[in-house]
Formats: sequence, structure tokens, C-alpha cells
Amino acid sequence: MGTARPALSRSVGPWGLLAVVIASLGGPLALAALYAPAIMEDATASAGLSALAAAVVFAFPMAIWLRYGREISTSGGLFSFVEAAAGRRVALVQAGIWILSYLLYLLYTTASVVYDTLPAVFPGVRPYQPWLEVAIPVALAVVMLAGRTATLAVTAVLAVGQMALVGVLAGVGIGHAAPLGSFAAGAPKGPFAVSVAQTALLYICGSLPLFLGGEVVRPARTVRRAMSGGYLLAAVGVVAAVFPLAANPAFAQAPIPGMSVARVFAGHWLAVAVGTGVAVSVVGVMLVEYLALSRLLHALTAAPIPKIVLWLAVPLVVVAPISLIDPDEFYEALIKPSLFALWVSQLIVFAVYPRYAVRKGANPVVSWGLGAVASTFALYGLWATAHHPVS
Repeated sequence: MGTARPALSRSVGPWGLLAVVIASLGGPLALAALYAPAIMEDATASAGLSALAAAVVFAFPMAIWLRYGREISTSGGLFSFVEAAAGRRVALVQAGIWILSYLLYLLYTTASVVYDTLPAVFPGVRPYQPWLEVAIPVALAVVMLAGRTATLAVTAVLAVGQMALVGVLAGVGIGHAAPLGSFAAGAPKGPFAVSVAQTALLYICGSLPLFLGGEVVRPARTVRRAMSGGYLLAAVGVVAAVFPLAANPAFAQAPIPGMSVARVFAGHWLAVAVGTGVAVSVVGVMLVEYLALSRLLHALTAAPIPKIVLWLAVPLVVVAPISLIDPDEFYEALIKPSLFALWVSQLIVFAVYPRYAVRKGANPVVSWGLGAVASTFALYGLWATAHHPVS
């Protein structure tokens, strides 16, 4: 199903898609070393339980994506899902909101990496920040213009590298302290609930690999296995890396908690590797977003992928110098509109799902239940964006 467009070659195998899935989920190193520990600052006594519960919560949106993907595998991704469930007009609205969200994300995330993350790793980076602000968008465009094989190869390196660092970080933390009480409900109920919900939100970019559905070999099976396997690997890595924080809550207050853990228990060079990996992990998500945007725009316009990549490169490269005027203000101005658009676009996907699933013969009670839980999740994302956004 989905919009009829010139077919891209179906030559992306399970390992290539798995790499994209892993890179899209946060990426895992950024989640494990930066975002999740920061969110859990007031609930570190139950860090393990919080991370585990967050993974369970996010299984509901993941289940809906996978159920759609059993019959629909196109470059339209979520757009094609909505089109099949509610018609083309609703799907075009969803696609427009989604495109706005991720275009804004690509514009402001470079400023976050260059001006927030890298100075915590390399204090001497400040003279080079203006150059990096321009170099990162250019580098992403160059990788994309090099073609799909090159893009997937770079993504695979990023995925393997950050999962290796997640494993090392988890090993360092567990080697120092493995408090089983981290999996008990020892944190205050309010902070714990917020920790679970907000950590679950961090996985939302896991839908990005679905836009490669039109290029995957045996998509019905490959997409399901890669999405499920990649999510399991990422979630286990995050849980393993953060649960030792229950023994050392002060680490959660550090600029990059995982980097501080590595420095105290394993030395300077591992700390630098983790901190650098966090920045690269975020850039890896940007690369996957670029990939997904190019596929959706191809599905909507039938324009060649290289031309679309150039279309996307123009605003990214042109806006980068403008952001240098006031990077903090630039980031603050774009993050909320981007996240609002993201959660509205996902809410549409989840809200129309029961109509699609029941029409395909699925159990109505299960279908409406999944749709209700996932829609509530997206509504919480909108509420959280209004009060304390997490990028």
C-alpha cells in the first residue's frame, strides 16, 4: 500500500537496517551517558527500574509501528501508514507536520552539540565552534551525497562504536557497584513517574528506520526483526549503563554523567572517548533523520534522491552561520516548535491505527487499547514539551 512512486532498489539487508535502528534510538550512547541520567537526577535510587519501565512503556508505540509495517513497507514510512488508515489528505497533513519537526531538529541540534556537549569534553574547543557549526551540516550532506552505501556504512560504524562504548561504560559502572536496589521502587513516586515517562520519550526517533522500508530486502520480516532487535539492544544497554547510578547519585548532576563515571573509575581517556561518543551519537541521529527526510520527500515528490539531498543541504548550511549570532537563543527558539510538531505527527499515526488494524482483521479490543496507550504517550510528549522539553 502507499503512494505509487518509482521504486528504489530493495538491497538493504538486515544488518544495514539494524545499524540504522540502533543509531536512531537516541542514539544509545547519548541516552545512556547523558539524557537518561540527567532525567533520573531526582529518582536515581530507582534508576534501573526507571530505565526498565521506560523501555516497557515505549514498547506500545513500537508495537503499533511494527503492526503497520507487516503490510506497508515504502519510502513514505509513517506517511504511508496514515494514508492506509485514514486517507491521503490526513496523511499529507501528518507528513507536513513531521517534515517541519525534523527540519527544525536538524537546524538546532548542531548548535546543541557544538555549544553544549563538546565544551564539556574539550574545554579548548571554543575558538573552533563557529567552524564546527558549519562543518557538521556540510559533512552530513557530503555523506548523504556519497550515496546510500556510504551512508549506511557510516551509520554502521557509528552504531557499532557507540554500542561498544555503552558496553564499556556499563562494565565500568557495574564493576564499581551493582546495586540491585536500583530495580526497586525506592525513589519518590512523583520523580520516579516523571523519570519513567520522560526516559520513554527519548526513544521516539526509533520510527526513522521505517522510511527505509521501500529499500529493504524481504521487508515484512527484516523490518520487524531489525526494529525489535535494535530496540532490545539499545534498551538493555541503557538499563545496564544507568542502574549503577543508584550507588552514586551525584554523577547524575554532572554535565555528562557517563563521562564523569568513566573519568572517576577508569581514567581520563575513556572519559574523553565517552564524551566524544555522546556528541557523535547525536550527530548519528541527525544523519538518520536526513536519510528519513530524503526518503519521505522522494515518496511525496518522486524527485531523485540526490536532488532532494541538495534541497535539504541548502537550508542546513545557510542557516548554520545565522545560528552563530546567538546559538542559545537559536536553540531555544526552535526546540519547542520542533517537538510539538513531532508529537502531533506521531499522535496522528497512533490515533488512526485502530481503524487500520480492525479493518485488517486484528482484535478490536487489542487494537483500540494499543491506540489509546500510544496516543496517551504522544499527548504526554506534548505536555512535557510545554513544561520541560527533552531533545
